[in-house]
Amino acid sequence: ASSMTNTNATSFRNNAFAYFDQAVVFGDVINVSTKHGNAIVMSEEDYRGMMETLFLSSIPGMTESILAAREEKAEDCQPFDPSEDW
Repeated sequence: ASSMTNTNATSFRNNAFAYFDQAVVFGDVINVSTKHGNAIVMSEEDYRGMMETLFLSSIPGMTESILAAREEKAEDCQPFDPSEDW
């Protein structure tokens, strides 16, 4: 599980490479406060995963389908057959 680190713009600027490593190597989310609001720094991998999750969650019935599939026992599953009609 990732953690969130809070910092301000000055500290972020002075320690940018360390904060980037925190995000990329350790999966931390960096919350940078500025006088105009906050900005979030996270790894590209985490960002892409979050975007994929949001996309999948937007498809009607997808969340329920994933949760139902999670409950299936592996031994009850059939091998993938590309010629099978869906």
